[in-house]
Amino acid sequence: MSELSTSSVSSGGTPQTSDAPMGRDDLARLVARDIAPGSFVNLGIGQPTLVSNYLTDEQDITLHTENGMLGMGPAAVGDEVDPDLINAGKIPVTELPGASYFHHADSFAIMRGGHLDVCVLGAFQVSATGDLANWHTGAPDAIPAVGGAMDLATGAKDVYVMMTLLTKDGKSKLVPSCSYPLTGVGCVTRVYTDKAVFLISDDGVRVRETFGVTFEELEQLMDVPLLAG
Repeated sequence: MSELSTSSVSSGGTPQTSDAPMGRDDLARLVARDIAPGSFVNLGIGQPTLVSNYLTDEQDITLHTENGMLGMGPAAVGDEVDPDLINAGKIPVTELPGASYFHHADSFAIMRGGHLDVCVLGAFQVSATGDLANWHTGAPDAIPAVGGAMDLATGAKDVYVMMTLLTKDGKSKLVPSCSYPLTGVGCVTRVYTDKAVFLISDDGVRVRETFGVTFEELEQLMDVPLLAG
């Protein structure tokens, strides 16, 4: 799927914009399209790093990476790979004209000081009130500490989450309340999943659009009350 097109509208008024669930790259393209021009953005490790491949020059987005860089470009391939030029997930990246490098402490000052317009993170769970759990599940090999995700989640003006909606055993990751340790409280504003885009506000969880399912089918997959349209 390379283009998004409205195929139907549920009885609740929420458009189903795809006949199939959204793939990782198509979801990254959608997130990239939704980021406002001129924004300063951090992309978390994992699936969110794909977003950098779909930002356009016209958007004039400046990417920040936690390990100390502004002006990060798309992932590096072939001869572009420089082992000294990586993002926070240790993935080789490119630099754009005007890119700058700085101390780790300065990077965290950017994150904590409210200078990022958007951060895009992965998640194990997101609650209906925007709580984020993305660092620990209790697994023996899990990372030992929350790390910079805590600073990003609380410091960015908007927090977008990218994740599959369901776990491997079919349970929704968008839940009434998180059962895993929290990364941030009430910080998530949007959730992009393979089955729908959710907008989280004081009014509740609103479904902006669905992929491969209707609004009514989505309601059957989740224990969270959903608002249409």
